[in-house]
Amino acid sequence: MGDQFVDQALARTEGTDSAELQRFVTEHVWGAIWNRPGLDRRSRSLLNLGILTALRAHEELAGHVRGALANGLTREEITEAVLHTVGYCGAPAALSAMRVVQQTFDADIQ
Repeated sequence: MGDQFVDQALARTEGTDSAELQRFVTEHVWGAIWNRPGLDRRSRSLLNLGILTALRAHEELAGHVRGALANGLTREEITEAVLHTVGYCGAPAALSAMRVVQQTFDADIQ
C-alpha cells in the first residue's frame, strides 16, 4: 500500500498502547511476508481480498481494495474475487464485502 500508508499507520499509533503491535505488523506482515519471493503482489492482493471477506474484516478490506488496484487487479477481477467467496464464505459475508468494495470504487471515482 506504499510507504505513505505505512508511515501514517506507524504515526497513528505512536505513543499509544497499540504502537508495538503496529510495529510488529509492519515488520513481519507488511515487510517479511509481503516481500517473500513465492508470490507476486498482485497474487497476494487477490488472496487478501478473499481472506478479509471470509474474516469479515471490513476495516481492512477497503485499504486492500485500493492496494489491489495499485497492484494491478482490475475492478472486474476484484468483483469476481468477492463473487467467488459466496460459495465458500456465504452470501452474508460476500454481500457485506461487496458493499465495502463498491464504496471504495465509488470513492475513487469522485
